[in-house]
Amino acid sequence: MANDIVIIDTGCCNLTSLKAALVRLDVPVTVTTDAKRILAADRVFLPGVGSAGAAMAALKERDLIDTVKALTQPVLGICLGMQILGLKSEESGGIDTLGILDATVGQLQTNGLTLPHMGWNNIEVTEPTGLFEGLDGEYFYFVHSFAMDENPFTIARCEYGQRFSAAVRCKNFFGVQFHPERSGKAGAKLLMNFVNGAAL
Repeated sequence: MANDIVIIDTGCCNLTSLKAALVRLDVPVTVTTDAKRILAADRVFLPGVGSAGAAMAALKERDLIDTVKALTQPVLGICLGMQILGLKSEESGGIDTLGILDATVGQLQTNGLTLPHMGWNNIEVTEPTGLFEGLDGEYFYFVHSFAMDENPFTIARCEYGQRFSAAVRCKNFFGVQFHPERSGKAGAKLLMNFVNGAAL
Protein backbone atom coordinates (compact mmCIF):
# COMPACT_ATOMS: atom_id res chain seq x y z
CA MET A 1 0.00 0.00 0.00
CA ALA A 2 1.17 3.52 -0.76
CA ASN A 3 2.19 5.22 2.48
CA ASP A 4 1.43 8.87 1.80
CA ILE A 5 -2.11 9.53 0.58
CA VAL A 6 -3.35 13.08 0.06
CA ILE A 7 -6.75 14.57 -0.73
CA ILE A 8 -6.46 18.02 -2.29
CA ASP A 9 -8.66 20.39 -0.29
CA THR A 10 -10.78 21.92 -3.04
CA GLY A 11 -13.36 23.13 -0.52
CA CYS A 12 -16.03 20.80 -1.95
CA CYS A 13 -18.61 18.96 0.10
CA ASN A 14 -17.51 15.38 -0.64
CA LEU A 15 -14.14 15.81 1.07
CA THR A 16 -15.49 14.50 4.36
CA SER A 17 -17.19 11.44 2.86
CA LEU A 18 -14.10 10.56 0.80
CA LYS A 19 -11.83 10.85 3.82
CA ALA A 20 -14.27 8.80 5.93
CA ALA A 21 -14.39 6.06 3.26
CA LEU A 22 -10.60 5.82 3.24
CA VAL A 23 -10.38 5.82 7.04
CA ARG A 24 -12.90 2.92 7.12
CA LEU A 25 -10.47 1.04 4.88
CA ASP A 26 -7.60 1.76 7.31
CA VAL A 27 -5.95 4.06 4.79
CA PRO A 28 -4.16 6.97 6.47
CA VAL A 29 -4.98 10.14 4.56
CA THR A 30 -4.24 13.86 4.79
CA VAL A 31 -6.44 16.68 3.47
CA THR A 32 -4.28 19.62 2.44
CA THR A 33 -3.77 22.66 0.24
CA ASP A 34 0.01 22.63 0.73
CA ALA A 35 1.66 22.33 -2.69
CA LYS A 36 4.87 20.73 -1.38
CA ARG A 37 2.87 18.15 0.55
CA ILE A 38 0.76 17.34 -2.52
CA LEU A 39 3.78 17.05 -4.83
CA ALA A 40 5.53 14.68 -2.41
CA ALA A 41 2.56 12.30 -1.91
CA ASP A 42 2.43 8.72 -3.22
CA ARG A 43 -1.22 9.01 -4.29
CA VAL A 44 -3.40 12.09 -4.78
CA PHE A 45 -7.19 12.42 -4.82
CA LEU A 46 -8.80 15.37 -6.60
CA PRO A 47 -12.43 15.49 -5.41
CA GLY A 48 -15.14 17.79 -6.68
CA VAL A 49 -18.84 18.52 -6.26
CA GLY A 50 -20.63 21.58 -7.61
CA SER A 51 -19.78 23.60 -10.71
CA ALA A 52 -16.68 23.61 -12.90
CA GLY A 53 -16.36 27.36 -12.45
CA ALA A 54 -16.34 27.09 -8.67
CA ALA A 55 -13.86 24.21 -8.73
CA MET A 56 -11.41 26.06 -10.96
CA ALA A 57 -11.82 29.23 -8.88
CA ALA A 58 -11.03 27.24 -5.71
CA LEU A 59 -7.87 25.77 -7.26
CA LYS A 60 -6.82 29.22 -8.49
CA GLU A 61 -7.48 30.81 -5.09
CA ARG A 62 -5.31 28.14 -3.46
CA ASP A 63 -2.62 28.56 -6.17
CA LEU A 64 -2.86 24.85 -7.00
CA ILE A 65 -3.55 24.76 -10.76
CA ASP A 66 0.11 24.43 -11.74
CA THR A 67 0.68 22.03 -8.85
CA VAL A 68 -2.01 19.64 -10.10
CA LYS A 69 -0.68 19.80 -13.66
CA ALA A 70 2.84 19.01 -12.41
CA LEU A 71 1.89 15.81 -10.57
CA THR A 72 3.67 12.66 -11.76
CA GLN A 73 2.32 10.19 -9.18
CA PRO A 74 -1.10 8.49 -9.64
CA VAL A 75 -3.95 11.02 -9.32
CA LEU A 76 -7.65 10.14 -9.10
CA GLY A 77 -10.21 12.81 -9.96
CA ILE A 78 -13.69 12.07 -8.61
CA CYS A 79 -16.91 13.36 -10.22
CA LEU A 80 -16.23 17.04 -10.94
CA GLY A 81 -12.58 16.27 -10.20
CA MET A 82 -12.63 14.05 -13.29
CA GLN A 83 -14.46 16.61 -15.42
CA ILE A 84 -11.93 19.38 -14.79
CA LEU A 85 -9.12 17.15 -16.08
CA GLY A 86 -10.42 17.99 -19.57
CA LEU A 87 -9.91 21.07 -21.73
CA LYS A 88 -13.25 22.82 -21.30
CA SER A 89 -16.66 22.52 -19.71
CA GLU A 90 -19.93 23.97 -20.96
CA GLU A 91 -20.91 24.42 -17.31
CA SER A 92 -20.71 27.89 -15.71
CA GLY A 93 -21.32 29.50 -19.11
CA GLY A 94 -18.30 27.77 -20.62
CA ILE A 95 -14.95 27.59 -18.85
CA ASP A 96 -11.40 26.43 -19.48
CA THR A 97 -10.39 23.61 -17.17
CA LEU A 98 -7.05 21.94 -16.43
CA GLY A 99 -6.34 20.71 -19.96
CA ILE A 100 -4.60 17.53 -18.82
CA LEU A 101 -6.52 15.48 -21.39
CA ASP A 102 -7.96 16.54 -24.72
CA ALA A 103 -11.68 16.18 -24.02
CA THR A 104 -14.61 18.46 -23.24
CA VAL A 105 -17.58 18.27 -20.89
CA GLY A 106 -21.17 19.06 -21.81
CA GLN A 107 -24.64 18.66 -20.37
CA LEU A 108 -25.99 15.12 -20.43
CA GLN A 109 -28.48 14.47 -23.21
CA THR A 110 -30.81 12.22 -21.23
CA ASN A 111 -33.52 11.71 -23.88
CA GLY A 112 -36.34 12.20 -21.40
CA LEU A 113 -34.67 10.66 -18.34
CA THR A 114 -34.46 12.76 -15.19
CA LEU A 115 -31.63 15.26 -14.94
CA PRO A 116 -29.46 15.16 -12.90
CA HIS A 117 -28.43 11.56 -13.34
CA MET A 118 -28.69 10.39 -9.74
CA GLY A 119 -28.44 6.78 -8.64
CA TRP A 120 -26.82 3.43 -9.33
CA ASN A 121 -25.65 2.42 -12.78
CA ASN A 122 -23.40 -0.33 -14.01
CA ILE A 123 -20.26 0.51 -15.93
CA GLU A 124 -18.54 -1.23 -18.83
CA VAL A 125 -14.75 -1.33 -18.69
CA THR A 126 -13.45 -0.59 -22.19
CA GLU A 127 -9.73 -0.66 -21.42
CA PRO A 128 -8.53 -2.89 -18.59
CA THR A 129 -6.40 -1.20 -15.94
CA GLY A 130 -5.52 -2.04 -12.38
CA LEU A 131 -8.03 0.58 -11.22
CA PHE A 132 -10.95 -1.60 -12.35
CA GLU A 133 -9.50 -4.99 -11.51
CA GLY A 134 -12.44 -7.23 -10.60
CA LEU A 135 -15.01 -4.47 -11.23
CA ASP A 136 -16.26 -4.76 -14.83
CA GLY A 137 -20.06 -4.61 -14.89
CA GLU A 138 -20.31 -3.45 -11.27
CA TYR A 139 -22.75 -0.75 -10.17
CA PHE A 140 -21.54 2.62 -8.91
CA TYR A 141 -23.32 5.69 -7.55
CA PHE A 142 -23.62 8.72 -9.86
CA VAL A 143 -24.80 12.30 -9.20
CA HIS A 144 -24.19 14.66 -12.13
CA SER A 145 -25.78 16.75 -14.88
CA PHE A 146 -22.65 17.19 -17.03
CA ALA A 147 -20.45 14.50 -18.49
CA MET A 148 -17.48 13.84 -20.71
CA ASP A 149 -18.28 12.11 -24.01
CA GLU A 150 -16.42 8.93 -24.88
CA ASN A 151 -12.95 9.84 -26.14
CA PRO A 152 -9.51 8.26 -26.66
CA PHE A 153 -8.86 8.49 -22.89
CA THR A 154 -12.02 6.60 -21.88
CA ILE A 155 -11.35 3.41 -19.91
CA ALA A 156 -14.94 2.75 -18.76
CA ARG A 157 -18.32 3.95 -19.97
CA CYS A 158 -21.89 4.20 -18.75
CA GLU A 159 -25.22 4.90 -20.41
CA TYR A 160 -27.92 7.23 -19.17
CA GLY A 161 -29.82 8.61 -22.15
CA GLN A 162 -26.46 8.73 -23.91
CA ARG A 163 -23.15 6.96 -23.54
CA PHE A 164 -20.53 8.90 -21.63
CA SER A 165 -17.15 8.37 -20.00
CA ALA A 166 -17.52 6.73 -16.61
CA ALA A 167 -13.74 6.77 -16.23
CA VAL A 168 -10.73 8.16 -18.06
CA ARG A 169 -6.96 7.84 -17.95
CA CYS A 170 -4.16 10.03 -19.29
CA LYS A 171 -0.76 8.76 -18.17
CA ASN A 172 -0.77 9.04 -14.34
CA PHE A 173 -4.11 10.89 -14.21
CA PHE A 174 -7.26 8.83 -13.66
CA GLY A 175 -10.81 10.11 -13.33
CA VAL A 176 -14.14 8.54 -12.38
CA GLN A 177 -17.50 10.25 -12.93
CA PHE A 178 -19.17 8.29 -10.13
CA HIS A 179 -18.57 8.52 -6.38
CA PRO A 180 -16.58 5.49 -5.18
CA GLU A 181 -16.87 6.76 -1.60
CA ARG A 182 -20.66 6.29 -1.88
CA SER A 183 -20.61 3.06 -3.92
CA GLY A 184 -20.48 0.33 -1.29
CA LYS A 185 -18.20 -2.67 -1.76
CA ALA A 186 -17.45 -1.91 -5.41
CA GLY A 187 -16.42 1.63 -4.53
CA ALA A 188 -14.27 0.41 -1.64
CA LYS A 189 -12.51 -2.04 -3.95
CA LEU A 190 -11.82 0.69 -6.50
CA LEU A 191 -10.35 2.95 -3.81
CA MET A 192 -8.10 0.13 -2.62
CA ASN A 193 -7.09 -0.71 -6.20
CA PHE A 194 -5.98 2.90 -6.57
CA VAL A 195 -4.22 3.07 -3.20
CA ASN A 196 -2.43 -0.27 -3.67
CA GLY A 197 -1.76 0.65 -7.25
CA ALA A 198 0.79 -1.95 -8.31
CA ALA A 199 -1.03 -2.52 -11.61
CA LEU A 200 -2.01 1.07 -12.36
